[in-house]
Amino acid sequence: MSDIIAYIGLGGNLGDRKNHIGKAVRSLRETPDVSVERVSTVVETKPLGDAEQLKYLNCVAEIRTSLTAAKLHQQIIRIENSLGRQRGEKWASRTIDLDLLLFGNEVINSDTLTIPHSQVHLRSFVLAGLCELNPKLLHPVLNETINTLAGRLNGCDFALRPDRPQLISIAGNIGAGKTTLTKILADAFKCRAIFEAYDTNPFLAKVYAGNHDLALDSQLYFLFTRLEQLSPASLEKGKPVVTDYLFQKEQIYAKLLLNAEQLALYQKFYSIVSPAVADPVLVIHLQNPPNQCLERIHKRSRPYEQRIESSFLEAVGAGYKELIANWMLSPVITLTDFDCLNQNAVDLLACRIEYYIHPPQADKPTKYL
Repeated sequence: MSDIIAYIGLGGNLGDRKNHIGKAVRSLRETPDVSVERVSTVVETKPLGDAEQLKYLNCVAEIRTSLTAAKLHQQIIRIENSLGRQRGEKWASRTIDLDLLLFGNEVINSDTLTIPHSQVHLRSFVLAGLCELNPKLLHPVLNETINTLAGRLNGCDFALRPDRPQLISIAGNIGAGKTTLTKILADAFKCRAIFEAYDTNPFLAKVYAGNHDLALDSQLYFLFTRLEQLSPASLEKGKPVVTDYLFQKEQIYAKLLLNAEQLALYQKFYSIVSPAVADPVLVIHLQNPPNQCLERIHKRSRPYEQRIESSFLEAVGAGYKELIANWMLSPVITLTDFDCLNQNAVDLLACRIEYYIHPPQADKPTKYL
């Protein structure tokens, strides 16, 4: 076979971490039919999960090889064993860990090997190394650049957690298309959809009509309705569920609609409720210009929304940008001017979402290409 460019992640947190990585790179250089082209900067990272462990050192190596992916994987295991790797509990401390991240454009899902690495798109420390070596490198399943994937994580590291409700939250301005997209995705995943309680909020119409004395009542109604909808006990573990709102956006509207005295009281309730709400595993941020949102608002003719002005939508949009810029709870896929009526775009989005909530399964063909 002709030479393939592959990428290997290296890391460890026991013993002389830097020396172990150096030895692993030298072992790769000495492996027949393998040429180490470049190695990214070695960085220190916190351990994944909730385990109390020592920090890791990590880097990524770019290699050229004529070996098959399976044979290269065997060589990687040999190097790990030679450096004292002890295999046991997932995410346990280790002297050295070598992960085959990417192997050309190949996609492999077998009992012993998954390529691309099933969680490479969730690891900032891996994507940073890949970006240093080749930011335009394409993920062969998601068909997106490594740089794009890294931008969704905001410098954080995540893991697929099938033990949690697979909550997908759609965020965006009023009129951005959140409810429409929620219905479409719920149908695509054959899953439950959860919608904001606009129609049952007895205070909302009066607030939008100018009665700001009821603004706190309206915000508290939403707050406790969301607690009921999004408490972990009300969501099924491991199953996708789509909401047409992001719980944390409550702070945006509270700051815009409440006076100082109301906001202080609201924050007390929010601090009690927010820890009891399930966090999303993925956020879809619909980013649309305020004038476009305003046009949609007028078209759908909800009476209580017709007094909304462009300036208010601009303030809401700015609040979302700030929220997303500081978001650290999950990956975020930002979509600009997304057309929910474009079936090809919707299908592609659904496939990408699935890769963020379900790990690839052995011997099952991928449907993302």
